[in-house]
Amino acid sequence: MQNKTWLPELVSPTSGQPLHLREKEQEMISADGSESFPVIDGVPQLLPITADKVISQSEAHVKLGTDFDYREHYQKDAEIFDYFLAYEDGASRHEARRLHEAIAAQVASSVRNILDVGCGNAWVAGHFCRKGISVTSLDIAQRNPAKALETYPFENHTAVVADVYTLPFRPESFDCIIASEIIEHVADPRLFIQRLVEVLRPGGQLILTTPFDEKIAYSLCIHCNRPTPQHAHIHSFTKDSLAQLVRREHAAELRIKTFSNKALTKLQTHVLLQYLPYPLWKITDNLANMLVNKPARLMMKVVKKSAVDSQ
Repeated sequence: MQNKTWLPELVSPTSGQPLHLREKEQEMISADGSESFPVIDGVPQLLPITADKVISQSEAHVKLGTDFDYREHYQKDAEIFDYFLAYEDGASRHEARRLHEAIAAQVASSVRNILDVGCGNAWVAGHFCRKGISVTSLDIAQRNPAKALETYPFENHTAVVADVYTLPFRPESFDCIIASEIIEHVADPRLFIQRLVEVLRPGGQLILTTPFDEKIAYSLCIHCNRPTPQHAHIHSFTKDSLAQLVRREHAAELRIKTFSNKALTKLQTHVLLQYLPYPLWKITDNLANMLVNKPARLMMKVVKKSAVDSQ
């Protein structure tokens, strides 16, 4: 079982009751004993017990078709696509590296713990656990958090399987939440942000990235005969549309910027730019977007209001 110092933060995603670990049975039990959640490969499986408790499921049905089950979709996605494999081409590797560097540069030095939402290949744990920061890798698919712990077996690295719409954490549990390249996939982006802010401490940071003004391409699925978005992207965002998702009474600070110039990527400039440290690459990228305004990504940073900010 992974490090247990994080257990006091866990609650039932169904009832909100505190959870405790029965290590011999490898399960999490609610305070009144009425709920149990399995622990598989050291990872608590904290998905709501009943389908009607999943707040977002009805939204998903409305927006994506009556029989769409996003949980099942991402379980299959994690089985088919190995997010821990390195990119084969240099341009993709370079773009991912710069995305990670841009996110890491936004994390305040005072941060003690981070929730990595949709952890993918768990680069957040790989980067920040070495710095003494505790990281919780969260994904709705069981495979990714388990592989995350296996790949980065740090004492300060924990993982859970959970749904963002029913997070299994006490309010105000995290100093920082990173949700990179996730919001374009979810059924209800506004509720997605609201749920994350709820488990963020006052003064804490929500750092979110997504493709900028993406033109979503559709193909006809041969199985269901419905238009299907490529890469499972169902939303596209601009600065304004992303900002409108944040409740201003929750934000002491809201910053949104674009970055990662498409022209630099298409021209294969990574052959040279890969040798630049991040600050110099950032200057180069900013200049490129001034000359050819074709940014690939948006980044939003929200700092949650404290009681002092609200006065």
